[in-house]
Amino acid sequence: MERLYYKVFTVVGKFWRTRILKFGVYKKVYPVEMTPSRKVPDNIARPNYVLNKENYRIPIVPEIKDTEQIEGMRRSCQLASSILAQVAKFVKPGVTTDDIDEFIHNLTIEAGAYPSPLNYKGFPKSVCTSVNNVAVHGIPDLRPLEDGDTLNVDITVFYKGFHGDCSKMFTAGNVDDRGLQLIEVTEECLHKAINLCGPDVPFCEIGAQIQRHARFNGLTVLPAFIGHGIGEYFHGPPDIYHCRNRYPGLMRPGMTFTIEPVLSHGSVDTVILEDGWTAVTEDSSRTAQIEHTVLITDNGAEILTK
Repeated sequence: MERLYYKVFTVVGKFWRTRILKFGVYKKVYPVEMTPSRKVPDNIARPNYVLNKENYRIPIVPEIKDTEQIEGMRRSCQLASSILAQVAKFVKPGVTTDDIDEFIHNLTIEAGAYPSPLNYKGFPKSVCTSVNNVAVHGIPDLRPLEDGDTLNVDITVFYKGFHGDCSKMFTAGNVDDRGLQLIEVTEECLHKAINLCGPDVPFCEIGAQIQRHARFNGLTVLPAFIGHGIGEYFHGPPDIYHCRNRYPGLMRPGMTFTIEPVLSHGSVDTVILEDGWTAVTEDSSRTAQIEHTVLITDNGAEILTK
């Protein structure tokens, strides 16, 4: 694994100072060998995109959920959150992201739920694990985590007919200050966005708030990755942009959607690797992403995955 450099200089001292100031110290991640997809027992209910791909339907406008649907969302989101909370004790140097996938897969099955990413549009694993310069949709593999790695674990479960979706950043060993600052500011961006949500608030205000706070702290929002409506479907309207945008529409009580900003120290550009899923930063800068599913209420927003 190569160390990451922001820009090559002929003067060695200037080179090292620039690397540390801009991106910090960490290892660039390349996808490596992975194990086969994990099995789900026949008694576990599957989402429609697994059972009948051709007839999988999503709403064409943001869905306003009734009381029964909201309770279904609460159950699935609480399960996703409880599984994600257990990952913290498991992440450490030497553990592979495939180990994390197995751990989460087993917890999901034990709870009687289906791991939503598995077989969604061909995704081969039960969870997304994005390390260092991998922005989103990292496929768990046999690379051991190293001291100083930062890791996003993105969990979605399909439980009793509803999807619950959340993600969190974890650290392996000793992470440098630049990495910790990136995680902290990303979390601040998410919560500032959630705090402004409520009835009649334009969806586009989320992106403006996130980009404002990211820029104030010298960080970049990666615009390619958006949040989404969620319910009995995995992804649907509204689209939640995390940068300034003109996406139309207002929030209404009963709507549920994810907010999941991705920030970096570098440029806005990303590249999808040959596996068709793994999105990495073009300049190999480190990223951070944190996600919650929220419910718009009469008075504001409830974090369903808290």
